[in-house]
Amino acid sequence: MNPAIETRELTRRFGKFVALDQLDLSVPRGAIFGLLGPNAAGKSTAIRLLAGILRADSGEADILGLNLNTQAEQIKRRIGYVAQHFALYPDLTVDENISFYGGLYGINDAQRRHKLLDLYDLAQFSKRRAGHLSGGYQRRLAIAAATMHDPELIFLDEPTAGIDPVTRKELWDLFYALSAGGKTLFVTTHYMEEAERCHRLAFLNRGKLVAQGSPGDIRNSLTGIQVYLARIAHNPDLNRDLMQTAGVQMVNQFGDDLRIIARNSVSREQLQQVTDRYSEQPRDVVPVETSIEDAFMSITSEPAASQ
Repeated sequence: MNPAIETRELTRRFGKFVALDQLDLSVPRGAIFGLLGPNAAGKSTAIRLLAGILRADSGEADILGLNLNTQAEQIKRRIGYVAQHFALYPDLTVDENISFYGGLYGINDAQRRHKLLDLYDLAQFSKRRAGHLSGGYQRRLAIAAATMHDPELIFLDEPTAGIDPVTRKELWDLFYALSAGGKTLFVTTHYMEEAERCHRLAFLNRGKLVAQGSPGDIRNSLTGIQVYLARIAHNPDLNRDLMQTAGVQMVNQFGDDLRIIARNSVSREQLQQVTDRYSEQPRDVVPVETSIEDAFMSITSEPAASQ
């Protein structure tokens, strides 16, 4: 079966600024595909290009077996798109918003609409104006409206930004249900724990693709790199001293846990000597497994990008 999305050197410029630089992606059908990157990495540009909202300056993409350059209108009828910011009509009710978006595709199916209201826990708010919903329920409404026409491929631009952890988990349960039903989901996110939930991932940095694969592939992709953990409270002087150690790429504090990303040329003993200078009691520096966040920080850091 052909991939749901396949791009070849897809490029988009804004003036002299290259927002997306020769992107080559392959997204399997039925997968939840996560696109990650720092701010201004090109994530929103990529998703807007693939959804047919923007046109590429060069390169090609096949979406659901159709060519994005020549068959964009056919593609739009088979995809759903949920924007990063709430993009529905705040003065229309929940029910009216879903009906309106269904009507754009020639669909007036009350049974389908009621099913979506129940699925996204919106039935209780069906007569409430969309602008009066909480942020979490606005996201639910946006997804319900975007799927009224039962699209095969759904683009979700940071769908859980600003959402509490409980609602985020509930939405991801719904994403998995959509995927299990054969839908392909293309998700941009800043949350590393959400990256772990995806079947496949891609990292963008400064418009360029710098990594692609399963979460396991990404974690194992750091060659010549070791991650260490020291249980030590935050100390700016320690962090500065570590970063001045040749071969240390990144330090990242999590409560009283300090994660150190270093090249293999740096020994554990070197790092231990540095941390011992800032602790009255010995704090063992130990090697640990690479996390998605470690990989993300390493791959998208300046040294990694310049390799």
